[in-house]
Amino acid sequence: MLINDPFLQFISNKVAQTTFLGWFAAQSIKVLIGVFAEKRFNFKWFVGTGGMPSSHTAGVTALATSVGIQDGVGSSIFVVTLLFTIIVICDAQGVRRSTGKQAEILNKMMDDIYFKKKIQEDRLKELVGHTPIQVFAGIFVGLAVGLISYYL
Repeated sequence: MLINDPFLQFISNKVAQTTFLGWFAAQSIKVLIGVFAEKRFNFKWFVGTGGMPSSHTAGVTALATSVGIQDGVGSSIFVVTLLFTIIVICDAQGVRRSTGKQAEILNKMMDDIYFKKKIQEDRLKELVGHTPIQVFAGIFVGLAVGLISYYL
């Protein structure tokens, strides 16, 4: 049956579904870890960035896995998807992590200024990037979701 509605085509696309499930699984794991660690629920854990596992990494790994399964690892679209995945993973661990460390240092500087009664500013977000273990956990979640989505 041919679906003419672009939205229905998109939501029925197995690659799109698997990519979303990879991201959703990682975000759900973050919420569970937060609930167990802090004994409370915080909605920001579900929509926020940073933390264990990397949802960016899980999503793009699920994307590459599903494209590889559907179109083959020799296809041009898989190569593009794999390169995109590598870029996102490097960004998740490298650039975004460095940004988080810089935010932490700037926040300490702002504390110094505040306690000296000179200025008070909003704190910068420190949990921006991911540690290598968070990235590897994201890869694992994305691979698992991609493989389970196609083989079960």
